[in-house]
Amino acid sequence: MSSPRESITLNVNGSNYDIDVEPRRSLADALREDCHLTGTRLGCEHGVCGACTVLMNDEPVRACLVLAVQAQGQAVRTVEGLSVGSEPLHPVQQAFWEHHALQCGFCTAGFLMLATSIVESDNVPTDQELTDVLASNLCRCTGYQNIKKAVCSAIEATRK
Repeated sequence: MSSPRESITLNVNGSNYDIDVEPRRSLADALREDCHLTGTRLGCEHGVCGACTVLMNDEPVRACLVLAVQAQGQAVRTVEGLSVGSEPLHPVQQAFWEHHALQCGFCTAGFLMLATSIVESDNVPTDQELTDVLASNLCRCTGYQNIKKAVCSAIEATRK
Protein backbone atom coordinates (compact mmCIF):
# COMPACT_ATOMS: atom_id res chain seq x y z
CA MET A 1 0.00 0.00 0.00
CA SER A 2 1.46 3.33 -1.03
CA SER A 3 1.55 6.40 1.17
CA PRO A 4 -0.94 9.20 0.44
CA ARG A 5 0.43 11.97 -1.76
CA GLU A 6 -0.37 15.65 -2.02
CA SER A 7 -0.19 17.76 -5.16
CA ILE A 8 1.64 20.98 -4.38
CA THR A 9 3.23 23.83 -6.27
CA LEU A 10 6.61 25.05 -5.13
CA ASN A 11 7.83 28.45 -6.26
CA VAL A 12 11.59 28.03 -6.51
CA ASN A 13 13.85 30.70 -7.96
CA GLY A 14 10.80 32.35 -9.52
CA SER A 15 9.58 29.21 -11.31
CA ASN A 16 6.66 27.03 -10.31
CA TYR A 17 7.11 23.28 -9.89
CA ASP A 18 3.95 21.17 -9.72
CA ILE A 19 4.88 18.02 -7.84
CA ASP A 20 3.22 15.16 -5.95
CA VAL A 21 4.80 14.41 -2.58
CA GLU A 22 4.20 12.39 0.52
CA PRO A 23 3.28 14.80 3.34
CA ARG A 24 6.46 13.78 5.21
CA ARG A 25 8.85 14.58 2.32
CA SER A 26 11.44 17.21 3.19
CA LEU A 27 11.91 20.33 1.13
CA ALA A 28 15.52 19.27 0.50
CA ASP A 29 14.40 15.95 -0.99
CA ALA A 30 11.68 17.64 -3.05
CA LEU A 31 14.15 20.19 -4.42
CA ARG A 32 16.72 17.55 -5.33
CA GLU A 33 14.51 14.70 -6.52
CA ASP A 34 11.29 16.31 -7.74
CA CYS A 35 12.49 19.72 -8.96
CA HIS A 36 15.89 18.38 -10.11
CA LEU A 37 17.73 21.23 -8.38
CA THR A 38 20.68 19.38 -6.90
CA GLY A 39 22.69 22.35 -5.59
CA THR A 40 21.08 21.96 -2.17
CA ARG A 41 23.20 19.41 -0.31
CA LEU A 42 22.14 16.97 2.36
CA GLY A 43 24.66 16.55 5.14
CA CYS A 44 23.44 15.58 8.58
CA GLU A 45 19.68 15.62 7.81
CA HIS A 46 19.13 16.85 11.39
CA GLY A 47 19.43 20.62 10.83
CA VAL A 48 22.87 20.85 12.42
CA CYS A 49 25.33 21.26 9.55
CA GLY A 50 23.64 23.89 7.37
CA ALA A 51 24.61 22.28 4.06
CA CYS A 52 20.94 22.32 3.02
CA THR A 53 20.36 26.02 3.76
CA VAL A 54 17.99 27.72 1.31
CA LEU A 55 16.08 30.98 1.56
CA MET A 56 12.36 30.90 2.17
CA ASN A 57 10.79 34.34 1.91
CA ASP A 58 14.36 35.72 2.09
CA GLU A 59 15.08 34.00 5.42
CA PRO A 60 17.59 31.13 5.74
CA VAL A 61 16.01 27.77 6.60
CA ARG A 62 17.31 24.22 6.83
CA ALA A 63 15.64 22.48 3.92
CA CYS A 64 16.06 19.12 5.65
CA LEU A 65 13.79 20.30 8.49
CA VAL A 66 11.09 21.97 6.39
CA LEU A 67 8.44 19.78 4.84
CA ALA A 68 7.81 20.35 1.15
CA VAL A 69 4.11 20.94 1.89
CA GLN A 70 5.11 23.77 4.27
CA ALA A 71 6.92 25.53 1.42
CA GLN A 72 3.83 25.75 -0.78
CA GLY A 73 2.92 29.41 -1.21
CA GLN A 74 6.38 30.53 -0.07
CA ALA A 75 9.16 31.97 -2.23
CA VAL A 76 12.05 29.50 -2.10
CA ARG A 77 15.49 30.45 -3.38
CA THR A 78 18.30 27.97 -3.91
CA VAL A 79 21.91 28.34 -5.00
CA GLU A 80 20.77 27.77 -8.60
CA GLY A 81 18.84 31.03 -8.37
CA LEU A 82 21.81 33.22 -7.47
CA SER A 83 23.21 33.52 -10.99
CA VAL A 84 21.54 32.08 -14.06
CA GLY A 85 23.06 31.31 -17.46
CA SER A 86 25.18 34.14 -18.79
CA GLU A 87 24.34 36.48 -15.90
CA PRO A 88 27.33 37.71 -13.91
CA LEU A 89 27.98 36.00 -10.63
CA HIS A 90 25.94 37.15 -7.65
CA PRO A 91 28.08 39.43 -5.42
CA VAL A 92 28.29 36.66 -2.81
CA GLN A 93 29.48 34.11 -5.38
CA GLN A 94 32.01 36.61 -6.73
CA ALA A 95 33.33 37.33 -3.23
CA PHE A 96 33.60 33.62 -2.36
CA TRP A 97 35.61 33.08 -5.54
CA GLU A 98 37.86 36.13 -5.02
CA HIS A 99 38.57 35.31 -1.35
CA HIS A 100 39.00 31.54 -1.79
CA ALA A 101 36.15 30.90 0.63
CA LEU A 102 35.61 27.31 -0.43
CA GLN A 103 37.63 24.17 -0.72
CA CYS A 104 35.88 20.84 -1.09
CA GLY A 105 32.60 22.57 -1.98
CA PHE A 106 30.21 20.38 -0.02
CA CYS A 107 29.12 23.15 2.35
CA THR A 108 29.42 25.94 -0.21
CA ALA A 109 25.79 26.12 -1.39
CA GLY A 110 24.55 26.38 2.18
CA PHE A 111 27.11 29.06 3.02
CA LEU A 112 26.28 30.99 -0.16
CA MET A 113 22.59 31.06 0.77
CA LEU A 114 23.30 32.00 4.39
CA ALA A 115 25.66 34.75 3.21
CA THR A 116 23.10 35.98 0.68
CA SER A 117 20.56 36.44 3.47
CA ILE A 118 23.12 38.52 5.38
CA VAL A 119 24.22 40.58 2.38
CA GLU A 120 20.69 41.29 1.15
CA SER A 121 19.37 42.31 4.58
CA ASP A 122 19.31 45.92 5.74
CA ASN A 123 21.39 45.02 8.79
CA VAL A 124 25.18 45.25 8.75
CA PRO A 125 26.35 42.73 11.33
CA THR A 126 29.10 43.45 13.79
CA ASP A 127 32.19 41.28 13.61
CA GLN A 128 30.92 39.12 16.48
CA GLU A 129 27.41 38.84 15.01
CA LEU A 130 28.87 37.71 11.68
CA THR A 131 31.07 35.15 13.43
CA ASP A 132 28.06 33.82 15.36
CA VAL A 133 25.84 33.57 12.26
CA LEU A 134 28.50 31.86 10.15
CA ALA A 135 29.18 29.38 12.96
CA SER A 136 25.66 28.03 12.42
CA ASN A 137 26.93 26.26 9.27
CA LEU A 138 29.69 23.69 9.42
CA CYS A 139 32.80 23.66 7.25
CA ARG A 140 35.61 21.19 7.80
CA CYS A 141 38.04 22.69 5.26
CA THR A 142 38.35 26.47 5.27
CA GLY A 143 38.62 27.53 8.90
CA TYR A 144 35.93 30.18 8.26
CA GLN A 145 38.33 33.13 7.93
CA ASN A 146 38.04 33.37 4.14
CA ILE A 147 34.28 32.83 4.34
CA LYS A 148 34.06 35.74 6.74
CA LYS A 149 36.27 37.89 4.46
CA ALA A 150 34.05 37.00 1.50
CA VAL A 151 30.84 37.97 3.30
CA CYS A 152 32.35 41.29 4.40
CA SER A 153 33.54 41.93 0.85
CA ALA A 154 30.09 41.17 -0.58
CA ILE A 155 28.45 43.47 1.96
CA GLU A 156 30.85 46.24 0.96
CA ALA A 157 30.32 45.62 -2.77
CA THR A 158 26.54 45.77 -2.51
CA ARG A 159 26.40 48.86 -0.30
CA LYS A 160 28.45 51.18 -2.57
